[in-house]
Amino acid sequence: MIQQKKKIHYAWWLLLGVALMVGLAKGGIMTAGGLFLTPVTEDLGIGMGNLTLYFSISSIVTMIFLPIAGKMIAKYDIRKLLVAAIILQAGSFAMFGFMNSVWGWYLFCIPMSIGSIFVTQMAGPVLINNWFKKHNGLAIGIMVASGGLFGAILQPMAGNLINSEGWRYTYIFLGLLVMAIVIPTVILTIRKSPQQKGLQALGADEVKVEEITPKEVVIKGVTAKVALKSSSFYALLIFFFCVTSIGSFGQYVSSFAMNIGYDIVFAGSAMGGWQIGTLIGALAFGMLTDKIGAKNTAIFAMLLGLVPVIMLLTVADNATMFNIAIAIFGFVVASIGTLGPLLTTALFGNKEYGQIYSTAVMGLAIAGMVALPAYGYIAQITGSYTAILYAVAIMMVINVISVIIAFNGKKKLEKAGLWS
Repeated sequence: MIQQKKKIHYAWWLLLGVALMVGLAKGGIMTAGGLFLTPVTEDLGIGMGNLTLYFSISSIVTMIFLPIAGKMIAKYDIRKLLVAAIILQAGSFAMFGFMNSVWGWYLFCIPMSIGSIFVTQMAGPVLINNWFKKHNGLAIGIMVASGGLFGAILQPMAGNLINSEGWRYTYIFLGLLVMAIVIPTVILTIRKSPQQKGLQALGADEVKVEEITPKEVVIKGVTAKVALKSSSFYALLIFFFCVTSIGSFGQYVSSFAMNIGYDIVFAGSAMGGWQIGTLIGALAFGMLTDKIGAKNTAIFAMLLGLVPVIMLLTVADNATMFNIAIAIFGFVVASIGTLGPLLTTALFGNKEYGQIYSTAVMGLAIAGMVALPAYGYIAQITGSYTAILYAVAIMMVINVISVIIAFNGKKKLEKAGLWS
């Protein structure tokens, strides 16, 4: 009997579409914004701090619109939402190329941020959870890594374009390029659920009844009421704030490079190295946590992060050392998306995880509002990035201390009989 060749499940084609969408929107737009800071401020005579206030506005808009976006994805056709969202995000990014005043960035960052919520944050996890009952973790890892992959390609390209064609052309080109690829990709590959294709989710036919019976679900941890009053929670909140502030330095890598004498082409290549580090880190930190635990992984990540900071403070004038430092920095920053949820689970369990985590991530939102413009104003006032690098190093040390305090606090909760 001839065995029929097994077809590729449509879930993998959907993942390809999601990876293209998230990778291009992140690597080609969101993380590329830092490449434009120095050319724009120099050409238009805008202060670095004044321009980077648009990052803070973006963070505020994101925090306000996130819950609304979740309800919209549940209610409306996801393909129509994503097409509209990529037009808002990439179209607004392209509009920056026509601006002559800082108010243009303040204005267009609002629709850009709203679009980005759907395209880079909300849709991917929802679609993957709908389509993958098996290999869910692998699919999420591939989606996260796609941002690093496309960033490694697009950011050196953007640096070269800014150098040869100018920042205006590059804003417009990248915005139109992302729309031209993502819109057809969404229309052709994205389906909200397997039922729309007459299919089951990948692995759904392998799930056994005994695997999903309620008696086998083990829920342990502390209540949100207890967690939010504990020293562990405040230490975690500090960790979230600092780790996001550390990652925010990525938007200033190209400006820092040009500040110490490199050109925009080199800065774009360095950001490509950052993205490669992010790509590797996105795949590595989950596995590392499985082996040595969330506590040890977090401490390792922060101590490793001191290495590139020291290199940038001492040997940044060496191009090879600069690139190595930026790649390591990108690797460390990849821990942000992994360590936050894993530390929350390790510290407080899964009894009321959603309530605890949703409160703790306020640290991420506040850092986005504060750190990005603060770095800009420090650079504007001092004319240097040295103070920023020292601040980043101090926050890494603070995070090591915070992790230790957080897990000591967990022991107190366990001794008090509150962790069960």
